[in-house]
Amino acid sequence: MLLRTFGWSFALTAAGLVAALLYDGPKALFVTAILVVLEVSLSFDNAVVNARVLARMSAYWQRLFLTVGMLVAVFGMRLVFPLLIVGATAHISPWRAWQLALERGDPDTPGTYGHLLHDAHPLIAAFGGMFLLMIFLDFLIDLEKELHWLGPVERFVQRAGVLRWASVLVALVTLGIFALVYHQHTGELLGAGVVGLLSYLLVSTAAERFERTAEDGTGTAGVVLATGKAAFSLFLYLEVLDMSFSFDGVIGAFAITADPVVIALGLGIGALYVRSLTVLLVRQGTLSELVFLEHGAHWAIGALALLLFVSIEHEVPEVVTGLIGVGFIAAALASSLRRRRAQAG
Repeated sequence: MLLRTFGWSFALTAAGLVAALLYDGPKALFVTAILVVLEVSLSFDNAVVNARVLARMSAYWQRLFLTVGMLVAVFGMRLVFPLLIVGATAHISPWRAWQLALERGDPDTPGTYGHLLHDAHPLIAAFGGMFLLMIFLDFLIDLEKELHWLGPVERFVQRAGVLRWASVLVALVTLGIFALVYHQHTGELLGAGVVGLLSYLLVSTAAERFERTAEDGTGTAGVVLATGKAAFSLFLYLEVLDMSFSFDGVIGAFAITADPVVIALGLGIGALYVRSLTVLLVRQGTLSELVFLEHGAHWAIGALALLLFVSIEHEVPEVVTGLIGVGFIAAALASSLRRRRAQAG
């Protein structure tokens, strides 16, 4: 099972490290390896959340998630998307952004690729922060959720679910507070934040609608959810979710290197491990046995959303982001194991 799930990850890791060595020698090899670790450590909670969605898709769509989806994740999010963001904010073409990236200028020097990407960070953080915050809030406020990890807190927040659009209201209030506090970036925050909110609503609403249509047509959601529009909508949701999760990794990578090729190699390999881990969690049925893992992952998502907002004006070290995510997952894992032992006894 392990080799079957991680086989491509192992093979592409070797190929990617060799490519980094041939591209720019031992230094590029070393930096690529560091970026792999950075991506995996920052995105473990992403794997847990992805696994819950992927479990509702067929093996065919799971393979697409690891193949076609992987191309989108590596080349789209880790390579092309930063170029588009830099081009849009600096009013230059993506091709010129690519040329600047290859020049490998000092990120602290105005006009360099790393510096331009840093200037675009408020837009990126506001979009990603709102998207992730909505995921966290919708999970907590879900009235159908019967199992609670942090019982008193989760049950208290869940009561807000009686109000229609409660999660949207809380997210907009949060966005407004940060926009007032960070008044130098008010316009950027509000604009990008609303786009992030609308993107979440569009993708999640489409997925829910297709699922309801499938259930009404057959009465068995498990079969139809794996095919057609419902499966495609879930696939699209996973891709946007991956994009939001990858913001901190992409930004953090530029603290290590400004070379877009090395960043794409390192973060791409790390993303492949995260996706393979997602599939492993699905095939092993881990989430049904360790019932609080999903809760811990969503609390990590909520923390990451707030950290993205904070990072607009204050530097947040990647080690802090990574440790918070790992901390929530570890605590949820411990709670799950205690619950399983108690039930077994």
